Amino acid sequence: MEISPIDTIVINGKIATMQAPGEFIEAMAVSNGWIVATGSSTEIRDLAPRAQVIDCRGRTVVPGFIDSHCHPDMHGARLGRWCDLSQGPDTLPGLLKLVRDKTQGTPQDAWFVGFGYDDLRLGGYPTRDELDNAAGGRPAFLYRRDAHLGFANSAALKKVGFDHDAPDPPFGRIDRHPETGQATGLLRETAAHAVVNLCQSEFTTEDFMSGLERVFADFATYGVTSVHNALASTQGIEAYQQMREAGHLHMRVGLLASGREDELIDAIIRSGWRTGFGDEWIRLTGVEWCPDCSTSGRTAAYYDPYVGEKIIGEPDENRGMLLYEAGDFNQRVLRAHKAGLLVGADGVGDRGIDFVLDAYEHALDHHPVKDHRLRVEHCCNVTPAILNRLSRLKVICSSATGFAYDLGDAYIRNRGADAMRYMWPHRTMIDAGIIAPGHSDSPVCHPNPMRGIHAMVNRRSSTGGDLYADEAVTVFEALQAYTILGAYAGKEENIKGMLTIGRLADFAVLEDDIFTCPHPRIAEMRVAETYIGGQRIFSRSETA
Repeated sequence: MEISPIDTIVINGKIATMQAPGEFIEAMAVSNGWIVATGSSTEIRDLAPRAQVIDCRGRTVVPGFIDSHCHPDMHGARLGRWCDLSQGPDTLPGLLKLVRDKTQGTPQDAWFVGFGYDDLRLGGYPTRDELDNAAGGRPAFLYRRDAHLGFANSAALKKVGFDHDAPDPPFGRIDRHPETGQATGLLRETAAHAVVNLCQSEFTTEDFMSGLERVFADFATYGVTSVHNALASTQGIEAYQQMREAGHLHMRVGLLASGREDELIDAIIRSGWRTGFGDEWIRLTGVEWCPDCSTSGRTAAYYDPYVGEKIIGEPDENRGMLLYEAGDFNQRVLRAHKAGLLVGADGVGDRGIDFVLDAYEHALDHHPVKDHRLRVEHCCNVTPAILNRLSRLKVICSSATGFAYDLGDAYIRNRGADAMRYMWPHRTMIDAGIIAPGHSDSPVCHPNPMRGIHAMVNRRSSTGGDLYADEAVTVFEALQAYTILGAYAGKEENIKGMLTIGRLADFAVLEDDIFTCPHPRIAEMRVAETYIGGQRIFSRSETA
């Protein structure tokens, strides 16, 4: 790569190259978005005396964070249409008042849809009658933060045909009161998705575009410069392309095309597109299916039953549920794998992870590929047996490190304290040579990577819950999960994840030094500035 013309220089930094622990440089030169030289501040100044200067003033610089599994497209579209419940209210009476206020004066067939609902924070769910009264007989639906459950009132149940005698849909459940047989209102998996699909059927590409700008502006405040859009939708993919053409895309996007859209997967395979199609702004990372569910919502598939207090209507001896038949899922994975597509599939509980690994083993037996990069998404409950399978098959553990911080307490409550030994066991995985990048699954969890990094280093949840300290990793190793390992998971390790010559000039300037600050303060670490290709996309001082 030519080192001229250099348009930007970055100087006076403690720049972590991420090539090795303790390796820092002072300065780097950028040409057309790429790093073309590194060295001392004096050397880089002399190399390009007329270039634009980014003076880090001695602060620590890290590669731009890569969130290797999140859902910005659907989150963005919902922001403009639905009510975001993630920040409150914090009580059930407050929630019911919000529903009442939002629906008052609206037509009787107008929906209230709230997303980001957290039953743990609010102390459970309302009753059907309570939600009926709050909405004044209008359809109302509360979509849980994990996107695997939702609570519907009577009018909403009627809208999707879930009357008193309605059977459970395939791979879903309509919870019923054990004494009366009446639907409680809580819908699991495909039953909840039936309501969601109806409510978002009128979303437009413009909804996605306007929402994505808001989502990515927020991501930039946390130093995120690249995302893998999990279950990327057709409208989301179209929105990204239009944003790119209009100059409004300020995030690098890898697409994990949604296996919930059969026509989309068929079109990608028919077109001959393979993993890597695109450029450094929008790239086809692969395809994704979601066969496993939610531990915090008590639907993820485990061999041993859930512990703790059951929700009314929850099955006895609840071991969770899977969302595909094994034969069908195996064929889906094999078809995509043979077409040259990286496959990601969600496995959360040990039974769910094994289900995904069975399909991967089937695909590799029928079509061996040396560098396949097959990924288990979330991949939380890594028992010794699963660790051995991941290692033998060379499968990536796309680890939901954000769950450890934001949902760690729910995991302890629903699986028991002893089970934390095998939840997100990064120390053991690193020692075994397993590639395990980290992610937020935003909006399921907060998009700030510092929260996941904090949990990896301290093995503590947001409230200090014990996540088994023996699995703690170093700060450098935790940063790797959000930089070079995230790049590897998208087959982009040659252009992202480190700050070295020949890679993209995507980086974050931190307010404090993450390498020397007390470990319990990592979650509080803030980003001062974020750059993509040497161009600033966020400045805390300007925002303030």
